[in-house]
Amino acid sequence: MQRIIYSVIFYLALPLILVRLLIRSIKLPAYRQRLSERFALNSVPQRYVQGKLTLWIHAVSVGETVAAGPLVAELQSRYPQSQILVTSMTPTGSDRVVSLFGESVIHSYIPYDLPAACKRFIDKYQPSLLILMETELWPNLIHSCATRNVKLILANARLSEKSAAGYGRFASFSKTLLQNIDSIAAQATPDAERFISLGVDPNRIEVTGSLKFISDVEKPKLPAYFTALAASGRPILIAASTRDGEEEKIFTAFQHCLIENPELLLLLVPRHPERFAKIARLSESRGFVSMRRSEEAPIEETTQVLIGDSMGEMLEYYSVATIAFVGGSLVNTGCQNVLEPAALGLPVVVGPSQFNFATICKQLEQAGALKTVQDENELARFLTQLLADKSAGQVMGENGRKLIMENQNALPALMKLIVPLIQTNE
Repeated sequence: MQRIIYSVIFYLALPLILVRLLIRSIKLPAYRQRLSERFALNSVPQRYVQGKLTLWIHAVSVGETVAAGPLVAELQSRYPQSQILVTSMTPTGSDRVVSLFGESVIHSYIPYDLPAACKRFIDKYQPSLLILMETELWPNLIHSCATRNVKLILANARLSEKSAAGYGRFASFSKTLLQNIDSIAAQATPDAERFISLGVDPNRIEVTGSLKFISDVEKPKLPAYFTALAASGRPILIAASTRDGEEEKIFTAFQHCLIENPELLLLLVPRHPERFAKIARLSESRGFVSMRRSEEAPIEETTQVLIGDSMGEMLEYYSVATIAFVGGSLVNTGCQNVLEPAALGLPVVVGPSQFNFATICKQLEQAGALKTVQDENELARFLTQLLADKSAGQVMGENGRKLIMENQNALPALMKLIVPLIQTNE
C-alpha cells in the first residue's frame, strides 16, 4: 500500500519534475534531450544483444561513475561474454560514462521511478543483475527487480545518520524495501550498523570498504620544470581545484603564513581554465610576486605564487607539494577529490563543504590524514603549525596512504558477493 501511495505522489509530481528539468536545461541543454529514456520509451541500442548475459550498473552521477570504473573493468575481464549496461541520471554522469567506457558498455538514463517505466526498462534489457552504487533506493525499481528475478546488490553502500533517521520514519516500508535487496556491500561498519537497524539481515551485509579508495595514483615521472621546482627545497602549499570566491580566502591565509614562513611558495591551481587569467591578476593585485606555469620560466627566489594554468598536470603539481589544500571546500561546492593527494602521501586540508566526498573525508579525518578547517583564519593557523612541525605533516601523509592501501581490497570483497548472484541467474 505504501508503495502505491508513493507511486501516486510521484505521478502527481511529474509535471513539476518536467518543469524543473526544462528550467535546468536553460543552462545545460542536455537536460531536455533524450527524454524518452527517462520513461523507457526509447529503442534499445543496436549494440544490445538479446539473450546475452546483461549486467546492469546504476551510477547516479559523476562520482559514482568514476568509482564504478574498476568494477566495470573487473566484470568485463571475468565475464567477457557478457554485456555491461551502465545507467546514470544526470548529463554530467552520462558524459563521464562515455568518456570512461566509450563503446565498451551500453549506456542509458535510468527511467523515472514509475511502475510502468521500470517494468518497460527491465523487459527491454532483461538484466540478470543490478548493481546499485551507493544508496540509490528507488521503491518501484527495487520492486520490479524482485518480481522479475533480477538479482540486486547495493555496492559501495553508505547510509548517514540523517538518511537512516529519514528511512526510520517509514520503518515498515523501509524494511520491506531493503528485504528485496539480495546483498549489501557497505563502505564502513557504521553504514552496516545503520542498515541492520532498519531491518537488514546481518547475513546479507558485508563491510567491503569503498571503491572510491581504489587508486593507481603513483608519483609520475616529472618533467624538467617540476624537477627544478622540487629541487628548490622550498616548502610548497598547493591549493588545488579552487573555485570562484575561494582564492581570496586562500590568499588571506597565505599572507598570514608568510609572516613565519617567508620562503613558502603557493601553487594555486584553479579548477576552471577560463579563470586562470583572472586569478593571476587577483594574485598580483594582492601584492604577491606571481608567475604562471604557462610561462615556462624558472621559479625565482622572490616568487611567492605560481598559478598552475595548465591542464592534465594535477599529479605533477601534487608531486612537488608539501601540503595540499583541496578546493571547492571553503565555498559551498562540496570539495574536490581528496584521494589523489592522500595517495601521494600529502597531509590534506579542506574546508567545511565536503558533500561530494563526505564519507571519504570523514574516514581520512578519523585516520588522522585530513584536517577540516572552518575558514581562512583557521586554515592559516593550521598551515603554520604544519610548517613548523614537519613530522606532523609526514605522519598525516603516511596515515592517508595507509588508509588507501587498506581499502584496495574493496573490489575483491565486492566481487565475492557479486559472483554468487550472477551464478544463480546464469
